[in-house]
Order: sequence, then structure tokens, then C-alpha cells
Amino acid sequence: MIEKGGVRVDPQLVRFVDEQVLPGTGLAAATFWSGFAEVFTRFTPRNRALLRTRDHLQARIDAWHQAESGRAIGDPAAYTHFLEQIGYLVPEPAPFTISTDNVDAELATLAGPQLVVPALNARFVLNAANARWGSLYDALYGTDAIPGTPASGSYDAERGAKVIAWAKAFLDDAVPLAQGRWQDWAGGPPDLRDPSQLVGRAGDNYLLRHNGLHIELVIDANHPIGKSDPANLADVILESALSAIIDLEDSVAAVDAADKVAAYTNWLGLMKGDLEDIFEKNGALVTRRLNPDRMYQAADGRAFTLPGRSLLFVRNVGHLMTTPAVLLADGTEAPEGILDGIVTTAIALHDLRRNGRLVNSRKGSIYIVKPKMHGPEEAAFANDLFDAIEDMLGLDRHVLKIGVMDEERRTSANLAACIEAVRGRIVFINTGFLDRTGDEIHTSMHAGPMVRKGGMKASTWIAAYEDRNVQIGLACGLSGKAQIGKGMWAAPDRMADMLQQKVAHPATGANTAWVPSPTAATLHATHYHAIDVFARQHERRTEGPAALESLLTLPLARGVNWSEQDIRDELDNNAQGILGYVVRWIDQGVGCSKVPDIHDVGLMEDRATLRISSQHMANWMLHGVCSPADVDAALQRMAAKVDAQNAGDPAYRPMSGHEAHSVAFQAARALIFEGLQQPNGYTEPLLHRFRKKAKTENVFGE
Repeated sequence: MIEKGGVRVDPQLVRFVDEQVLPGTGLAAATFWSGFAEVFTRFTPRNRALLRTRDHLQARIDAWHQAESGRAIGDPAAYTHFLEQIGYLVPEPAPFTISTDNVDAELATLAGPQLVVPALNARFVLNAANARWGSLYDALYGTDAIPGTPASGSYDAERGAKVIAWAKAFLDDAVPLAQGRWQDWAGGPPDLRDPSQLVGRAGDNYLLRHNGLHIELVIDANHPIGKSDPANLADVILESALSAIIDLEDSVAAVDAADKVAAYTNWLGLMKGDLEDIFEKNGALVTRRLNPDRMYQAADGRAFTLPGRSLLFVRNVGHLMTTPAVLLADGTEAPEGILDGIVTTAIALHDLRRNGRLVNSRKGSIYIVKPKMHGPEEAAFANDLFDAIEDMLGLDRHVLKIGVMDEERRTSANLAACIEAVRGRIVFINTGFLDRTGDEIHTSMHAGPMVRKGGMKASTWIAAYEDRNVQIGLACGLSGKAQIGKGMWAAPDRMADMLQQKVAHPATGANTAWVPSPTAATLHATHYHAIDVFARQHERRTEGPAALESLLTLPLARGVNWSEQDIRDELDNNAQGILGYVVRWIDQGVGCSKVPDIHDVGLMEDRATLRISSQHMANWMLHGVCSPADVDAALQRMAAKVDAQNAGDPAYRPMSGHEAHSVAFQAARALIFEGLQQPNGYTEPLLHRFRKKAKTENVFGE
């Protein structure tokens, strides 16, 4: 470790910062490291105090539920009063409007899909950044969005005809012709019912716009599709993922300095515009780079460009975790969230200084998503930390923008106060069902057994949670200034279901929602043509927020007597989900991937999946719905199933029959059996512990 101003820093991180990050920023290394140490010295005590407050509140709530059995349900007024007394609930702030400025249009005045990708995977990162534009023909042809599958071999003309018909019907709705339908369009400048929707040309291509989103009609008489079309229409390209989140948190397995530097390196490549990844596809080497901006010509001959890439956030870790990459004066690990804030901001200076060939924020802002904050005091801490980072790096106030994940119970119960704490820099609020449910279970762990995991979405609190996120966001003035977001569609192979169901997200007035792939982004983009989100926001502005009492209604299974088969099915479902994800996290360092569920449906999973499943099993075990032996039996059954699901992976290490020696299996078991003791039910401390053990065993061959 290298001493830097009173803290000790891993040499890998020092070299990365000194040799790759600082050149071109105008920052001297000595100045940077002095400020670096000062920020840790100043903010670490407060960070630790906030974590102690979490533990104190949880202990008070546990004791109340144990002493006042059933009262949270039978006497909701007494429960609310108790939460106010202990400081869990704070007074609602007086009406206010956020004052965030210099926000890029993708977040403020446009509505469209958003991707979240692990920062450690360069290919995923590039795919996400390039997902700003996508082929509607490809998205329909290669997925179940249209029933059936393409015939094997060459182009399936019958399926292609269905794709073209679907796409032209979409054009009829979004950009209707003055006369007739798009299937009858014979070419030439389209005569639109609203002529203002035709906004430009790119060669023979036509650029259209609807609800702020662009549609490019690709005209190519020599293309296999275009030559058979009356208008030579070869493709319909949709503006798709307006924004993307490069994730350092739930979707990565980053447990040491080497992992952190690898993730930071990809973020640096994005901010400098020179990130590349070379990989093999269909037997050939492919080099993937960031797409350039797109060039067009308006009707008056004026040339203009549109962004070729999604606007990028970076998601830092929350306040809980520490990192061995930086050791404090007392020898303890430093808060990882502080490290992320400093380093990711310093990296983003390359975008602000226009050091690369491409630009991320045209407004000169840096966008950081901050997850897993508990209440307004923690939001205020993040705000003050961002102030200090701006001062350290010589930035104007509020250049750093914040996205607040509304995924913890104390945040959603005090959402307006949380927004007020960051009112000068907030650009994003977003619901997260899995983490929020995990916190719901852990917070009320001692109140009684919870409903089955599948029943959570029908609970009273979840409807209030989703409504309040939009209603409070609108009341605080986010419309036109910031994103109000909704959560992930986790099944990338079920696009027909997504097309049917996910339109509900823009219908709520949310101007973004998460999707699991660029293809899904293109299909979900059609929903933002079907729904005028900002008109919907205007309609909802007069609504008061859903009742706090509804939000605080516990999802307890009162008077339910499950059969042995019901209990076995629930345990198997949870155990399979935990093992299927953990085995890749621990053994291979994969933080996000398409993991088969118990029915062999591939789901894009991250750590939030573990939190809800492990907390649910711990809750049922605590209240005697199942025994420890039942949980162990489920884990053993599901280890065999997960082994079978991964049989084709040469890097996979089987768990079944090796339970006592499999680090991954032991990690999964610990998540459940130590679930009550984990801070707020988080999985990170245990995952990091076991991943470090697995990495050590890999090195020494034990």
C-alpha cells in the first residue's frame, strides 16, 4: 500500500489514477491525493454514524414487533406513531420544487427506455452505450414479439412479411400518413398527416419524430428486404435507449482493488470515447467501439446531428460497503461509496474537458446514481459528499447530478424529504421492487411470516409504493427536469409478454423504465410512442400521494396454513434462485447474467434477487413455517438442479455432492442462515467474504 496524505492506497489504484485518469484533467497528482485523503477523513465518521443509525432503528423496530405482536396490522395508527417517535418517519417538508439545471434532454424532456449494465463487462457496456438506436425489424424478427421462430438457415420470408406488417402498423399509429396506410406507401417523401413529423434526411433515408423520439426509415433498393418493398424500405430504426447506467454496484462482483480498477477502466474508456472490445462471434473476431453521432439534413438544407449513444450515468455503491483498495489511518477499510464518488467523477472530467472524440453530456453534467440510501439524512450526506468532491476537483456546484434509487423502505416512506435533501442536483428517482421487497421483509422480520414471494406484487404496500414514487416526484417538480423511473423487465427472452405488460410503466407517467437488453430497449421504445408520457404526467399532477398507511401495511400471511407442498415449492423456488446466481458470482466473478429460474426461464439477475429470496427464507425459518432441515434439503435439491442447468459451462464447478467444500454453496447457505444478522438484509458483506475466499483458493489451487 502507498501512503497518500494519511490514507494508504493500493498500488494498482495509484498507478491507474496517476497514469490514466489525471493526465488531461488539469489536476496535479499531489493535489488530487491530498484532497482524496481529506475527503475520507472528513466523511468517514459521518458515514459510519449513519450505518449505526440504521442498526439502532432496526433494533428498535425488532423489539417493538416482538413486544407488540400483531399491533402493526391491528393498530396502524399506533405503528405509525411509533415510527415517528423513533425518527424512522420524519415530518413532510413544505411544498417545494427541485432547482436542478443543466440537465440533458434525455433525462429532462424526453421519455424512453434505460439500460443497466455491469461496468466490468466491456462488451455489455459498449452494447448499452450503442443501444441509443436499434433496428425494429431485427428486434421483431429474432424474438417472440411475433409468434413463432424463424425457419433455420437463410432468411424466412414468411416471418419477414409479418415483421414488416407489424412495423408498418406501428408507423400508422406513430406517424400516420395523410392518406392511406404505410403498407401502401410507394416511396418518395412521405406525406404525413402532421408534416412537422418529417424532420430530416440522411441520404435516401427519412427521419421522423413522434413524442420526442426519432424514427429513421432506411431506404435501400439493393438491400434484400428493400428491393422487394414498394418504397424500397429496408428497415425501421428506432431511437431506443435514451440513457444507460454503467453499474459499479449490484450487477458486478468487485471485491478488491484489481476488480475496482478494471471497472473504472471501462468507465474511463467511455468518458474518453476510446473504449474497445475484441471478441469472437460466429467464428470471426469482432471489434466493438462506440458509435459516432448521426448526421442529418433538415428540409431547409441545414445540417444537424443527433446523439449516436445513450446518455450515461454511473452507479456508485451505497453507504454500506468498504473497500480494501483504500485503508484509513486506523487500518480499517475505507467506505467504497466515497471512493467511487471521487474516482468516477475524476474520470468524467475527461468528458467535461472534451478530451475525447465523443461527448456524453452536452450540458456539462456528470450523472451518478446513488443506491440503497435510507431516508433523508443519508441523502443529505450524499449531497454534502458531492459538494466536497466538486470542491476537491475544482468543479462548479451541482455539476455532479444524483439519481436516487427509491428502493429502501425508509426512503419511500420519506421520499419528499429525500428529494428535498438533494433538490439542487437530483435528476432521477426510480423504484426497485426486489431490493425494496427485501428491505420490507427485513425491516418487519419479527412481525410474522410473510406472504409467498410471488404474492408480494399483489400486496397493498407495493401499489402505494409505485404510485407514490410518481406522485411525489411530480409534486416536487421533476417533470421536465428529471427522470421518474420504473424497474426492470427481467426476462430477455419473453418479449411478447414485455410488449403486452411493460406499456404500463409509461402509462403511470414514468419517463423511463429499465430493460434487460438493447433489443428489449427497441421494443420498449414503441411504448413511448403509444403513450405521451408528459401528457400523462400533466394528468397526474393533481393527484395527492397514495396513503402512507397503505405504504406501511405489512405483507404478512395472517391466518394462512400452507400445505407441505406449498412450503416445499416456495423453498425450492427461492433456493434455486439463490444458488443459480451465487455460483456464478462466487466461482466466476459474474455479477449479472441470464440465469435460468426453476422453470428454466432465463432471467437477468443481480444481487437484489438474492436479497429478497434469502430474506424470505430466513423469515419463514424464524417463524417456524419451515425448519432449518427443510431449508438445507431445498438447497441440496436445488444444487443438483443448478448443476444440471450449467452442465454446458466448462468453467462451472458442481455443487451437488460437494456441498461441504463448495464455496458457492456455503455462501448461498450463509445468506439464508445468517440473513437475520445481515445489515438491512444486504447480501454484499457475505458475498464479498466468500468471493475473496474463492479467489484465494484459485490462486493457491486448494
